[in-house]
Amino acid sequence: MSLSPSATTEVPGRDRWPAATFFRSLSGRLTLWYAASAFALVAVTLGLLYAALTNTFDDEIDGFLKDTTNMLVTLLREKETSLESLKKEIDSELSSRRYARVFVRVTDSKGAILVEAHQMSHDFPDSMFMLMDEADEARHGSDALTKRGRLFRLMATRVHNPENPGETHVIQVAYDRKHESGILHTYRRSIWIGLSTALLACAIVGYFIAHRGIRPVQQITQAAGRVTSSTLHERLETRNLPTEIQTLAGTFNTMLDRLEESFRRVSQFSADIAHELRTPLGNLRGGMEVALGKPRTVEEYRDVLGSALEECERLTRLVDRLLFIARTESAESRIELENLDVTHELSVVREFYEAAAADAQVKLTVTSEASLRAPLNRELFQSAIGNLIANALRHTPPQGEVAIAAARANDRIVIIVSDTGCGIPAEHLPHVFDRFYRVDDARSAASGGVGLGLALVRSIAKLHQAELQIQSEVGKGTRVTLAFRGA
Repeated sequence: MSLSPSATTEVPGRDRWPAATFFRSLSGRLTLWYAASAFALVAVTLGLLYAALTNTFDDEIDGFLKDTTNMLVTLLREKETSLESLKKEIDSELSSRRYARVFVRVTDSKGAILVEAHQMSHDFPDSMFMLMDEADEARHGSDALTKRGRLFRLMATRVHNPENPGETHVIQVAYDRKHESGILHTYRRSIWIGLSTALLACAIVGYFIAHRGIRPVQQITQAAGRVTSSTLHERLETRNLPTEIQTLAGTFNTMLDRLEESFRRVSQFSADIAHELRTPLGNLRGGMEVALGKPRTVEEYRDVLGSALEECERLTRLVDRLLFIARTESAESRIELENLDVTHELSVVREFYEAAAADAQVKLTVTSEASLRAPLNRELFQSAIGNLIANALRHTPPQGEVAIAAARANDRIVIIVSDTGCGIPAEHLPHVFDRFYRVDDARSAASGGVGLGLALVRSIAKLHQAELQIQSEVGKGTRVTLAFRGA
């Protein structure tokens, strides 16, 4: 069974006309705009030239008609010139010319025809002429078509007899524009040919200019298509690009920098997680293998289970912190806030870490102004301050000091946790809040840290829209500043 044309299906997403796709493209639009603007410029130029040529012909013909009228006025005022001699002069000098043929009619003040060339009344009645006075030097002729479709330039002038003021004559002159009309017709045809050629040339030139102009965009498109996780190090060359495209290429390179850094962080993060999980899992497996190696007493099995439970708790803390940090990086993360007494909360945290400070032989102090309140999440706030204190205690030698100070600064509640520890080298300061980052791997491993404490503090500060800063000097200590919004 054959399908009728109406039963055929159309492939979705495929344009029926290729031209529609072309004019939706950037090169097609640039071609269209260039061709249209260039063609419009050419058309306006040719139109102005045509208008200038037409005005030139009109001015020349009007000047010729004025001279002819002045000559006829002079002949009329000569006493020895009769009407018969005037008619012969008109027929021989004006009407018989091959080019610039002029037809003349002279009437008296009552409209009676005194002299007429070639029966002008049949083609040019009086109503076609615009009558002007002889003294009007700025007079212009007017164009008119005869009944036979021929174009003439008309001019009429009233002439007064200086010897007899009551006697007037009207001189009507008609100029045959056949020759000039032929020239203008040829010029118009040349204009149309020129416009057609210009339209084609503008379209072709516009296409090549647009195609060449968007070549840098195509290069960026091709470079974007080549981007993979293994080619993030490649960058676009921007030296020879146009200024506007340089900005686009620079933005693209900046995006690649961010992507490369993000991929590097993800790769490093994955490696760090694997490293941190490997240690407790190795401990769990080792303890179980030892316990299963030979029969054990109940106490020995209890010790193995206790050790396994510690490693499980370590894994749980690690996973919980990672999940919390991951949640805080989401733009939709929200926390419940309450108006807390900052001084009281700092005292609670100090009491919790006072025993650890005493074991480390480090002095732990809290100094706070009265009536400091801020919208905070109690659990997260205590966790952030506690992580800073724990980190300070780990890196402060015996007889050192860890101090917590709180004060109001404008509309902020500023909390400073400082220590007299070993300090952090300047090159590590930009990275200490990164996940799993350790200034000293050996010392951090010995202290049991996994490099998530300060990352957790940064996440909590982000949730509270607080400002977090760190300053440190090797051998003198570290100073961490948290600035929360005040109540």
